[in-house]
Amino acid sequence: MNEIRVTSADKFDIRDWLRTELMPHFMCPGCGHGIALRALLWACHELGIDKDKLAIVSGIGCSGRTGAYIDANTFHTTHGRPLAFATGLKLARPDLTVIVITGDGDSLAIGGNHLIHACRRNLDITCMMLNNEVYGMTGGQVSPTTSAQRYTTTTPAGNMEPVFDACRLAEGAGASFVGREATLQIPTLKDLLKEAIAHEGFSFVEVISDCTEIFGRKNALGSSPEMVLKQKKVMIPERSDNRIAQPFRPNPFPTGVFVRQERPEYGAAYRQMCERVQKGGKGR
Repeated sequence: MNEIRVTSADKFDIRDWLRTELMPHFMCPGCGHGIALRALLWACHELGIDKDKLAIVSGIGCSGRTGAYIDANTFHTTHGRPLAFATGLKLARPDLTVIVITGDGDSLAIGGNHLIHACRRNLDITCMMLNNEVYGMTGGQVSPTTSAQRYTTTTPAGNMEPVFDACRLAEGAGASFVGREATLQIPTLKDLLKEAIAHEGFSFVEVISDCTEIFGRKNALGSSPEMVLKQKKVMIPERSDNRIAQPFRPNPFPTGVFVRQERPEYGAAYRQMCERVQKGGKGR
């Protein structure tokens, strides 16, 4: 486990962690990403992480914009590439706590290759994937996690493609910590993120979030509170009797910690190899 000072007894005030001069924020009313951001900062607070030693790396999309509001070292990178940037950052500065905030499109579509190899390497990075099932910022297009029969701007007759189970993908690729929680369960989500950040190795946490304005309205999912309360249920249209099976995702989503393994952390192993080579060894 990483050596992080626990200060859970201290009072958590989210304003201590935010760039308040950037308020009001850009997120739509009811967006689950704001709830996830609060849970993440609450976890960082209870772990006693020094903001000067915290690096937040994000990509493109609604999820990517959330990092800009955190009063720490923040990096807004190109679409699908936050894990690639974070890899270089963590190798160059192993003293930093590096957290990637990404979305379902950013990490599973254009960034899918970077995700599977980040899982495989097991570098000490925490990846929080905010899954709202849609490209919310860029027009509401279908994403790899859009449920069957859901309506998006690019699936006007309903989505016919099978959907990724991101956690099973991360587990199969070798992530040493994998978990999932919904924004409905804020304290539980906070605790899950604490475990993920403290874990020494690559941690992947999927957060079931809600896009109320783009995805919710198009699919007649009700108000924001109604959408949050439905998170634990099967994510398929209530108004359709022709329900398509989800071959890559269980119904309903299980939550909690799915994988917790201790295996060599990539950064430490890489530095040990470099030391052997510098001393005249063969790097084995």
